[in-house]
Amino acid sequence: MSITLASPAERVLYRPEEAAAALGIGRSLVYEEIRLGRLHTVRIGRRRLIPPEYITQYVELLKHEAEAAA
Repeated sequence: MSITLASPAERVLYRPEEAAAALGIGRSLVYEEIRLGRLHTVRIGRRRLIPPEYITQYVELLKHEAEAAA
């Protein structure tokens, strides 16, 4: 299953705040998941940006964890 993120001009990189909004979680949780290595990012200078495919991978990780816990 693939996630489709709504964006004006087919965004290829999202700020953590935008990724949080797309995921329906808080900005702090996004930064925590990045810190834990569960949500991957790319760096441009000092900025951390998240490609849509990394958001999709994160959602798949969450789904696998939910299945394993059930």
